[in-house]
Amino acid sequence: MRAIEITRSGGPEVLEWREVPDPRPERGEVLIEVTASAVNRADVHQRQGFYDPPTGAPPYPGLEVSGVVAEVGSDVEQFKVGDEVCALLAGGGYAERVAVPWQQVMPVPQGVRLVEAAGLPEVACTVWSNVFMTARLRRGETLLVHGGASGIGTFAVQLAKALGSRVVTTVGSAAKAERVRELGADEAIDYHQEDFADKVQADVILDIIGAKYLAGNVRALRTGGRLVVIGLQGGRKAELDLGALLTKRAAVYGTTLRSRPVDEKGAIARSVVDNVWPLVSAGAVRPVVYAEVPMAQAAEAHEMVDSGEHIGKILLVR
Repeated sequence: MRAIEITRSGGPEVLEWREVPDPRPERGEVLIEVTASAVNRADVHQRQGFYDPPTGAPPYPGLEVSGVVAEVGSDVEQFKVGDEVCALLAGGGYAERVAVPWQQVMPVPQGVRLVEAAGLPEVACTVWSNVFMTARLRRGETLLVHGGASGIGTFAVQLAKALGSRVVTTVGSAAKAERVRELGADEAIDYHQEDFADKVQADVILDIIGAKYLAGNVRALRTGGRLVVIGLQGGRKAELDLGALLTKRAAVYGTTLRSRPVDEKGAIARSVVDNVWPLVSAGAVRPVVYAEVPMAQAAEAHEMVDSGEHIGKILLVR
């Protein structure tokens, strides 16, 4: 088969479409003939040499795919050849085929194009597991989403609104502010112009920035608030005012999804199918697709991500 290989650490030009060994489904795995994958920030970090895939994962980037089941390994009864599916991966999505534990495979939600479904697994599992399973966002509470125009942000805005929360986001431009409001955000704060901690008090904060925003996030939390840090775009280390945290009786969670055990990711995937897919099928939450790029031209897609101008997901289509 062919896959995108990272030939060395560097810019988008290091991504090359090459022939590689065919994967085979092992016990408990499903082999997917890939229709599309999607670009995530983790793929960029892997390309740059900052984020190696977990042990045992394919070396090719790509944390999610959609496609058709081509083969099933032994002890798999949940899926059959010909099923249209999407899947959460530990790596290997930028390829013509990928083998994945059946627990991480999900049916394509009704009413979603197979190509579009490639942009759902990572954002749906990330948002649902962090905002709702970990931080326990409740109806009527306020969610602050940093990077509201990102793939994760656009999904979080829609899902939280669909489930009855008030949503505030930070964005980097007027165009992005307008788009997230169209998706349901009650307020969009341009971080170039205003300090979000002066503008909002949130019950839950979903943060992709990390160290740079830690103090502001704690200041923006309401009493009993929950901060979930899922990214480190603004650095790894910062001073935490424990006094402020104690006074607010607040909690800080740090989570990752890629390196979790298969059973944990499977439990998240099943919960997403039960709780999120009905909202997607009903049209209350939809994948936001910025561009569809041929998979062989993954370098072009990474250039779009590096520019920071995109809104929503960039898909890689075979």
